[in-house]
Amino acid sequence: MENTTSPWSNGTDVDDIPQYAGFICCGIASILFGTELIPVKKFETGDGMFFQWVFSTSIIISAIVIQTIRLSRFYPFVMIGGILWATGNICVVPIVKTIGLGLGICVWSSVQLLVGWANGRFGLVGVDAEIPNNLVMNYVGVAISLVSTVLYAFVKPDIKPITMDIAIPAPDAESADSKGIRMAQLKVVELNDMGENPPMKPSPGELFLERWSPAKKKIIGIILSVVSGVMSAVQFIPARYTQEHYRDKGASQNSIDYVFAHYCGIYLTSTLYFIIYALFRRNRPKVFPRVIVPGIVSSLMWGVGTASWFIANKALSDPVSFPIISTMSMGISLLIGIVAFKEIKGRRNISIAAFAMMFTIAGAVVTGLSKT
Repeated sequence: MENTTSPWSNGTDVDDIPQYAGFICCGIASILFGTELIPVKKFETGDGMFFQWVFSTSIIISAIVIQTIRLSRFYPFVMIGGILWATGNICVVPIVKTIGLGLGICVWSSVQLLVGWANGRFGLVGVDAEIPNNLVMNYVGVAISLVSTVLYAFVKPDIKPITMDIAIPAPDAESADSKGIRMAQLKVVELNDMGENPPMKPSPGELFLERWSPAKKKIIGIILSVVSGVMSAVQFIPARYTQEHYRDKGASQNSIDYVFAHYCGIYLTSTLYFIIYALFRRNRPKVFPRVIVPGIVSSLMWGVGTASWFIANKALSDPVSFPIISTMSMGISLLIGIVAFKEIKGRRNISIAAFAMMFTIAGAVVTGLSKT
């Protein structure tokens, strides 16, 4: 009888997802990762703990939708991948506030690219090595991609401070409500631009490490960037390990069937971290309500992007998908910063950005061709 099982079915005998589907998923993941923070861009996230919990809570929505469609088996071991990613994710806000977005992206993206590529290419952590069809071209593509991540660090964005609405009593105001009670007038104050009268207390979004010396902040920021990059790179290993080592026990060979367990690991770990954080602050966590809805939108974008990355890894292999997604998402993010938000200004900055994007595109093309 003819086998009618499609590459997208639940069958455990599915080995191959079409290469074109892998490249499409690389594109989807790159676009979503490059734009996922746009919804929260103009909202204060504070120390990041509340935001990461909102983010992870919404990730589970994507997981439930995928699980409802797939009805796949639950793989508890795969939750370790979600635990690793969630651990790296709580480092992002401290990274940005210690060494900035440019250097932070350079370090964690470079580490993510190298660790993810090397583990796929050489099978470093208990998974099978994946050798591209054209090994030399793959090496060249990875090298070009690394150059692009370094170039991004030299772009200096001009980011406007986040503003907050603060109620300030206005002695000269004559407005009153129906009961004759004088109302406070709302005035928009830029927390980072207080002129000669800086606030006596730190702003609500300030972290204690922001008051450290520049040298100490740089060291801590780079260490956290390395940790975040490694965690992001190895998050897929538990799923791959399960696919490769438990195939004879019925483990699905379709990578999308591991997304639900992975996302559950993220949600449970992020919730645990938030509980510990709330207890540490004596049940007075820093909460920024205005980031909730934007955070939900952002996390849904991430959820679809990561599910696409799972598929791309299976269709193209890690040595191909990691260089493409890691660098293309950075290029898209930077392009949006130039065109939409005018964060990149000046001939020098724009020239460096354009040069870095050329390397990004070249690296993605060469790496992609190494699979064909």
